[in-house]
Amino acid sequence: MLDNTSKVETPEGIELPLEVAGVVPRALAYIIDLLIFVILNYTIALTMGLLGNFGEGLYLILFFILFWLYPVIFEVFRNGQTPGKKALGIKVVHQDGTPISLNASFVRNILLSADFLPFFYTTGFISMMLHKDFKRLGDMAAGTLVIYTEKENKEDPIPKVKPKAPTFALSLEEQRSVLSLAERHQQLSKARQDELSNLLPEKLFPANTDNHNRLKQLHAFANWLRGN
Repeated sequence: MLDNTSKVETPEGIELPLEVAGVVPRALAYIIDLLIFVILNYTIALTMGLLGNFGEGLYLILFFILFWLYPVIFEVFRNGQTPGKKALGIKVVHQDGTPISLNASFVRNILLSADFLPFFYTTGFISMMLHKDFKRLGDMAAGTLVIYTEKENKEDPIPKVKPKAPTFALSLEEQRSVLSLAERHQQLSKARQDELSNLLPEKLFPANTDNHNRLKQLHAFANWLRGN
């Protein structure tokens, strides 16, 4: 049990695969964050120790803030990634793939103490090993997933088809529809592509055009619209 894929269906009927991070990368990310926390805490303790009793009181306040808000601030304001998660190429999102909110991040990190029971992350480890999406208790309560970040895809999503101008002027909405379908064709099944292409104006294609040639011409229109 290393990694897994969770599929989310969008309102448009597109099925998006989310590559869920397994126990190993999450554990390594946690160790990195723990080391950073220890270094920060030690630095603060040494600095506050120079201030006597006042420094001791201030240290307790800063320790509390650092302990609880360190992961929350990074997850909410840094694309769901603490430094450890960023180093491992993973991030926290809602289970529908949307960016994590402040409330969800706070809930999942508050329950980190429960995942530690009875000692050093035992409950969290068992929970992740038993859950198909490797969720610990905090993830279940907050409705979150830890997934791999998307790798930058420099490949043009629209197939290399010779550009062709439509036989009549397209409205702005029609232009957007053509470009959207062409750019997302790799994420759609063949049947779904045929279904969506049939929603475009019939006069856009020559009479009796089969589905294969209809999609090919649609890609040609998309390349023309983009000025390729």
